[in-house]
Amino acid sequence: MPKVLDGATIAAEIKQDVAEEVKALAARGVKPGLAVVQVGHVPASEIYVRNKVQTSKELGFLSEHITPAETVTTEEMLALIATLNAREDIDGILVQLPLPKQVDAKVLLDAIAPEKDVDGFHPVNAGRLQAGRQALAPCTPAGVIEILKRSGIPISGANAVVVGRSDIVGKPAAMLLLHENATVTICHSKTRDLGAVTRQADILVAAIGRPGFITPDMVKPGATIIDVGINRIDTREEFDKFFKGNDKREAAFAKRGSVLVGDVHPAAFEVSGAYTPVPGGVGLLTIAMLMANTVRAAKIRRGM
Repeated sequence: MPKVLDGATIAAEIKQDVAEEVKALAARGVKPGLAVVQVGHVPASEIYVRNKVQTSKELGFLSEHITPAETVTTEEMLALIATLNAREDIDGILVQLPLPKQVDAKVLLDAIAPEKDVDGFHPVNAGRLQAGRQALAPCTPAGVIEILKRSGIPISGANAVVVGRSDIVGKPAAMLLLHENATVTICHSKTRDLGAVTRQADILVAAIGRPGFITPDMVKPGATIIDVGINRIDTREEFDKFFKGNDKREAAFAKRGSVLVGDVHPAAFEVSGAYTPVPGGVGLLTIAMLMANTVRAAKIRRGM
């Protein structure tokens, strides 16, 4: 039977580590500060932001939730970011996406001071990560590494294949694996004979944003699968494609009208030696890694 890599357990471990670091910082008169900026009312984002703010408070951070008007302009947002950049009590700045159409998200994210960019999206942090220098790494890829390490999955010397080349997940995940001495291949939708490449993977990271894209024939028996995808399916045809005969998922579908599936077809997990489920896997680590990044930023800024 494949081993299920439980995101909830690992996220709890990381939060406990963060809480201990916060106590140690408090003894030295330092309190990490996180500012979350949210514009507009996207239900999914509101839940996510609420969880971020609540978790930061529980861990002992200075936590601010800033909600500019939905009519805010790029210039007004830039002024807000400049204020947060200048504040000594704020170590991390997070701008929740998506932003209203009138706000230039790229300009705004680039305006965040790299040392306070706890999302790890700033080009300076991307460059530092690529160069193997001290950097704030994007939370989801950093969570991938934590899952592997805390689950005892060997990375050094392993063949790792990352399917997906986004700036937020695919590329930084590949860089982090490379820094852990894996031999890394990055694939994408245009890769020729993709299955021939993925079947060489000891560690297969799926982050392509397509439901059930990785099928059983694309997985090396015994490989570790890290499924980063979160896709909502809400039609009977799609449901039957992935979960036909699964009573637990059937009950969830009947109750909610939708279920989540990752970028890996559930049948592919049976071929693996270990895997992260969806839901219950990588997604649960994102907030925990955000908290870890904020503490790291607080220490880096103070030369600790």
